[in-house]
Amino acid sequence: MYTKLITFFFLFSLSHLTFAQDITGIWQSVDDLTGAPKGQVEITKEADGTYIGKVIKITPRTGYTPKEFCTGCPAPYTNKPILGLNVITKLKHKKDLAYNGGKILDPNSGRMYSLAAKLSGNGQRLHLRGYVGVSVLGRSQIWIRVN
Repeated sequence: MYTKLITFFFLFSLSHLTFAQDITGIWQSVDDLTGAPKGQVEITKEADGTYIGKVIKITPRTGYTPKEFCTGCPAPYTNKPILGLNVITKLKHKKDLAYNGGKILDPNSGRMYSLAAKLSGNGQRLHLRGYVGVSVLGRSQIWIRVN
């Protein structure tokens, strides 16, 4: 009886560890209006515990020529190449699968937004909410983890 109980708790705790993921890795950003892939962002954890996201790939699409430089962006992003640009900064792990307190830059419009994010239970989707002021005044995107 006790052996089965101990085995159950061991397997339960082991399975819980396999699902305890964070947002580090490579993510495919997807256009929230068309569903087309836009590019890839690599999210890494900084020494201070915050997360940053850098554009590592821009995906060409039919009928759309992506911008190469961040024109109209605030300093220090002004006229910097979009490829290699940190578009996510200072994102903090809140609890469980939630993250907040960060900023996200839209290099196409040059606008900077506050950022909240939530990782899906299986760790394969990242729900992002960029907003100004309160999260109701913003827009959402879902990014897909690249394996």
